[in-house]
Amino acid sequence: MSAGRRILALHLGVLAALLLLQFALPPYHHTNVARILVLAGYAIGYNVLLGYTGLMSLGHAMFFAAGMYGAGLPVYYLGVGAPAAFGLGLASGVGLALAFGLMALRTSGPSFLIVSLMFAQALFLATLYFNDVTLGDQGFILSDKLAPLGLGGAQFGFHEPGVKYNVALAIFAACLATALALRLSALGRVLIGIRENEERTRLLGYDSFRYKLVALGVSGALASAAGAGYALLFSYVGSTFASILFSIYPLLWTLLGGVGTVLGPLLGTALMFYLVDTVSGVTSSYLLFVGAALIALVLWFPQGLLGTVRSRWLPWLP
Repeated sequence: MSAGRRILALHLGVLAALLLLQFALPPYHHTNVARILVLAGYAIGYNVLLGYTGLMSLGHAMFFAAGMYGAGLPVYYLGVGAPAAFGLGLASGVGLALAFGLMALRTSGPSFLIVSLMFAQALFLATLYFNDVTLGDQGFILSDKLAPLGLGGAQFGFHEPGVKYNVALAIFAACLATALALRLSALGRVLIGIRENEERTRLLGYDSFRYKLVALGVSGALASAAGAGYALLFSYVGSTFASILFSIYPLLWTLLGGVGTVLGPLLGTALMFYLVDTVSGVTSSYLLFVGAALIALVLWFPQGLLGTVRSRWLPWLP
């Protein structure tokens, strides 16, 4: 079997397994896996920027929050339906990513890291400052404001576990397909060239600024889609999701699963989510265990779990 067919079969098999998994999960894990799928879409968006383009950001929460507030505020105040709200959230994130990129991509390395953090903190503080609208840390609930999703004459409420899971899976599948298509495309190869040696890529005639802006736009789109989906599926929007902690999470998930691998963000998100969920039920010092897991990762899996698998056994793995 050719490498292309292996790649397609692997990713379709993962999606099929996730589709069937919902029928075997107990209620608690059913909701958890739906949450993981949405957050994995967010991590995939982050991986487009870090793994493919080599730009490390500490401000990606601003795109997730832009999608969340872009979808949540119209529902809460205007009664907008879910499809339109999702579109508004996606547009908010893409617009912010492009505007941010036009200013921030004139920097690189540690400077880009600091600028991304500054912009994200500005958005976080704005969600607190405009407390009368955003309700700040308290946030707001959408469950009483969000109309059911109409499909073929039938009505599907987002509170229904099956609806929640399958919409989360659809968002994840769209993020995964976008990342895989990008990774295997000529555009993806240019981005990897920029990651490996930007000066040489420029000498070959490629406008690295334009390509990085495209990568940031795609990354922002995936992150904001995850943010909008999270707001609609879990009916809550709050300033916490714009904080620096939510910029660090996708970095950790991507490092754990494997930077630059398509499926790595899903694996890293799932493992970190259940590690925190399990340990926090035993002790409030769960971050010690997170730190221990990261130390073990650096020692034995320096390229992340799937990154190490790819380098040692499966070189065709994207």
